[in-house]
Amino acid sequence: MKVGVPSEIKPNEHRVGLTPTAVREYVTHGHEVLIQAGAGGGAGYADEAYARAGAVVVPDAEAVFSGAELIVKVKEPQAAEWARLDDRHILFTYLHLAPDPDQANGLLASGCAAIAYETVTDAAGGLPLLAPMSEVAGRIAVFSAGETLLKHNGGMGLLISGVPGVPPARVCVLGGGVVGMNAARMAAGLGAEVVVVERSIPRMRQLDDMFLGRILTRYSTLDAVEEEVLKADVVIGAVLTPGASAPKLVRREHLKQMKPGSVLVDVSIDQGGCFETSHPTTHADPTYVVDGVVHYCVANMPGAAPRTSSEALVHATLPFGLAIADKGLDALKGNPHLAKGLNVLKGEVTHPAVAEALGKPFADPYGVWGAR
Repeated sequence: MKVGVPSEIKPNEHRVGLTPTAVREYVTHGHEVLIQAGAGGGAGYADEAYARAGAVVVPDAEAVFSGAELIVKVKEPQAAEWARLDDRHILFTYLHLAPDPDQANGLLASGCAAIAYETVTDAAGGLPLLAPMSEVAGRIAVFSAGETLLKHNGGMGLLISGVPGVPPARVCVLGGGVVGMNAARMAAGLGAEVVVVERSIPRMRQLDDMFLGRILTRYSTLDAVEEEVLKADVVIGAVLTPGASAPKLVRREHLKQMKPGSVLVDVSIDQGGCFETSHPTTHADPTYVVDGVVHYCVANMPGAAPRTSSEALVHATLPFGLAIADKGLDALKGNPHLAKGLNVLKGEVTHPAVAEALGKPFADPYGVWGAR
């Protein structure tokens, strides 16, 4: 199969869908890899490194999309990219369709098969292709929160770690999954006072064991969320409903009761955000203020560390991508976990949570394929 890797065109996005190491694996499997010139530059991978790995370096995105069948990306396709997709393409990337009907309509109109990293599952019920970026995002969220707390960035002028005799920041993490655990780890490591609000009792036990009592855990109720948000200096939103829009846990009315200059970091912004007042921002202009509370809602936080993020992502996606390249969509028929990643096929929405979020009919992918 011909595999294409275009340059990412979302603002401030420097990750790349395949590293030179991954390209070599595809080529060894007998596939031809087309990579757009400069696609890996932001992550530190020169065109020459891709050529040595066996890729064909092509001049522009048009050459990638017209020449390849499997398109491997990082971020959701932008409008210019929807126009280049057609019914012969398999798109393998993050999609986050629930809060993005325009993208969904563009993919449906193209007729392509679109497989979303964020809804591929594993035998343990996890999301293995979302996990590496969740790890990066959870850690970056704390660094970004600490920077945003500083006075010149609009925060209250609080050092997240404190100093001897002066208490540290109180960090409330909403959600104890991969993002939340990594955020709690970084915040606790910096010396912050950390509380994780989580609805899974087994997960809270895991976190308690993991951190040896270094952090607090609270069962997620409306009262608990409200109490912890109002006490916090930093709130990190780390909730996830796979494929669906994130629930709004912090409401507009809470903001006036929060500490002036406190910080909200919405890691769930790709799925619509878990704060009512959230809207996507970029690394170039990451924050805005509502009712005295600073919001940090960058929609591609891991893009700030493209070298680390690209390598971590490719390590997770490589086995699945090779399976698709080797077998086409038949790889999904033989792997129910990979099949959960299929969001769009032949103009139909084939993931139930995505269909519900978009208000569109759900189509059984096996019915669309024509055979179970």
